[in-house]
Amino acid sequence: MGDVQGFLKHDRELPTRRPVPVRLRDWREVYEPFPEETLRTQASRCMDCGIPFCNQGCPLGNLIPDWNDLVYRDRWREAIERLHATNNFPEFTGRLCPAPCEAACVLGINQDPVTIKQVEVSIIEHAFAEGWVVPVRPATLTGRKVAVVGSGPAGLAAAQQLTRAGHAVTVFERADRIGGLLRYGIPEFKMEKRFLDRRLEQMRAEGTEFRAGVEVGVDVTADDLRRDFDAIVLAGGSTQGRDLPVPGRELDGIHQAMEYLPDANRVQEGDQLGPRVSAHGRNVVIIGGGDTGADCLGTAHREGAASVHQIEIMPRPPEARADSTPWPTWPLMFRTSSAHEEGGERVFAVNTAEFLGDDDGRVRALSLHEVAMVDGRFERVEGTDFELEADLVLLAMGFTGPEKGPLLEGLGVDLDARGNVARDDRWSTNVNGVFVAGDMGRGQSLIVWAIAEGRSAAAAVDRHLMGDTLLPAPVRPTDAPLR
Repeated sequence: MGDVQGFLKHDRELPTRRPVPVRLRDWREVYEPFPEETLRTQASRCMDCGIPFCNQGCPLGNLIPDWNDLVYRDRWREAIERLHATNNFPEFTGRLCPAPCEAACVLGINQDPVTIKQVEVSIIEHAFAEGWVVPVRPATLTGRKVAVVGSGPAGLAAAQQLTRAGHAVTVFERADRIGGLLRYGIPEFKMEKRFLDRRLEQMRAEGTEFRAGVEVGVDVTADDLRRDFDAIVLAGGSTQGRDLPVPGRELDGIHQAMEYLPDANRVQEGDQLGPRVSAHGRNVVIIGGGDTGADCLGTAHREGAASVHQIEIMPRPPEARADSTPWPTWPLMFRTSSAHEEGGERVFAVNTAEFLGDDDGRVRALSLHEVAMVDGRFERVEGTDFELEADLVLLAMGFTGPEKGPLLEGLGVDLDARGNVARDDRWSTNVNGVFVAGDMGRGQSLIVWAIAEGRSAAAAVDRHLMGDTLLPAPVRPTDAPLR
C-alpha cells in the first residue's frame, strides 16, 4: 500500500463532464480528460483494507486494491496485467458498469468511496496508448470447434477465453455488425464504438472468427450448428422488452427503447442520414427510470426533442443511501446521469392508465395518475389524474428474457420458471454440448456479470471438450449480487 493516509488526505474526485451546450452538439463521450496526477491521487485513497468488499461487489473478482496501488506507484505495466487477469474488456466496464465495486467499498461506510471505475478505464487506455495490448495467441490448437451465438459482452468474453485455450471459435451475430448491445443500443456518448472496434481487431488477430448478419435458427439451422461444432455457447442476451398493455398501446408513435436507440448508432456508423424514429421537434415521454431510459433521454436531447419527460412508477429515491440497502449492498439512492443534467423532467410515483390518440391514430398524450405503495402493492391515489402531452413514447421498462423463436426451439433447450434458458451448475443446458452464458440464462443484468458469466462458461466448455481446464471461473450460475 503506497499511501496509508491517502483516504484521510484526499476527497473523492471524478472527471469533469463537458459543458451541456457543447456536448449536445455532438455524440462524443461526455467526459473531459482526467489528469494523470489527479488519477494517481485518487488511486492512493484505496486503503487496501484487508477485506476488500469491492472484490465481492464485482462478480469478476477484480483485484482492485492491487491495481490501485500500482497506479499510485506509477507502475502501469503491472497494473494492466493485474486488471486483464480478471477482466477481458476493462475499456467496456470502465465506461458502462454502474460500479457495484464502489458501492461495496469500505470507505463508503462513512464517506465517499474510492474512485475505482476511472482508475480502471485509465489503466486500459494507458495500456493501449503504450502498445501493451497485443493479441494473445494460443500456444497449441486443440482441433475442437466452438460456436458462440451472440456477440455482446458475455459472448465476446467466452469467445476470447476459448480462442486463447486453443479452440477454433466462431461467433454468430444476427445484426450486421459485431458487438450486440455494445454496438446497437449503448449510445455513442456513453461509449464511442472505436473502443469496441479496437478490441475486436485484437480478437480477430488471436484467431476468433466473426460472422455478422447470420441469424442462427434462420440462416443457419440449429442442426447445422450441432453438426459442425463440438460445443455451442448461447449468449444472445435478454432482448425481449417489457411491454405496457394498456388501452391505446396500438397507437402510432409508441416504441420499445430498442426500436429507437439502434438508429442513432447506425447514423453514427454512416449507414443512415437520420433515424427512422426521431425525437426531433417532438414531445417525448420515456417510461422507465433506469439506464435504458437515461440512454433514450440523452439520445432525444441530441436529436432536438421539443420536451422530454421521464416517468417512473417508483417513488423518488432518497438523496443518500436508504436504510433498506445498507453497505455493502447496492444502495437505493437518487442518481443523476449525464443525460439528466442535459434537460428534461423526471416524474416519480405515477402510473400510465391509458395512451390517448388523435384522429389519425397517433399518440397525443398519456393519461396518468399518482400511486402509493400500500402493503407491497401500488395503489391509485384518487383525485390525482392528469394528462401529459406526448407524440413520441419510448418504453424503457427493462427486459423479460430471451426471445423465443427458431434458435431456442430448434435446439430444444429447456426454459426456467422466469423464461430464461435453464442451466445446471456446469453452465450446461439440457442439450449435451450446449451451454448458456449471460443474460440469456441469468436474465437482465450488468455488463460485469455478463463478462464474468462468459469467462465461467468458457471454463465449463473447455472442461467438457478436454476433460480439464486452466481457465478461470469467477462465478457460478447460481451466484447473485450482494443484497
